[in-house]
Amino acid sequence: MASDDHYYTIEKAAEGTFRDKGSRFIGYAYPIDAEAEIKDILGDLRASHPKARHFCWAYRLGPDKNVYRLNDDGEPGGSAGRPILNTILSAGLTNIFVVVVRYFGGTLLGVPGLINAYKTATTEALDNSITVERTINDVYQLSFSYNSTNSVMKIIKEEHLKILDQRFDMESELRVEIPQGRASGILARLNDISGVVSTYVKTN
Repeated sequence: MASDDHYYTIEKAAEGTFRDKGSRFIGYAYPIDAEAEIKDILGDLRASHPKARHFCWAYRLGPDKNVYRLNDDGEPGGSAGRPILNTILSAGLTNIFVVVVRYFGGTLLGVPGLINAYKTATTEALDNSITVERTINDVYQLSFSYNSTNSVMKIIKEEHLKILDQRFDMESELRVEIPQGRASGILARLNDISGVVSTYVKTN
């Protein structure tokens, strides 16, 4: 990782395929921001592959990468979801959901064969994806008087901050994203302006 306020994910959905003894394993990788997105993705895949035998998956979420789940969907325990997740971990990615769709070819592969198949299908999907670096941002609410507006907006422009919400009046409010790694310096500049109050809201 470049620094503690960055993480890596994939830019858009990608897929890859692996075949072994007649079985076909299609890996699908998706960038996600919340667990709630998973249900719709799985529903679409099941509709697109009505004859597939298994839909095994794993995901990892959060800038700190400590939220994850996996599912073997009927395959022997540890033979599908775990190798998918381990491949995600090895790639250093988060905010990602990988599903491997299996069409059974009539020949049992055994646990070692399944582990290799699910790992390889995941690797193929990730190899076909574009890795992107994202910044971990803290959201702050800025409150200030009308007279301070120009000074506040000057800093926001110079620091290239993203404005999420704004209300300008005699007493104005802005909601902005500030990269964690630069937060202390930027907040110090803002708080040097007379009448500016900054309040932490959440981390994106």
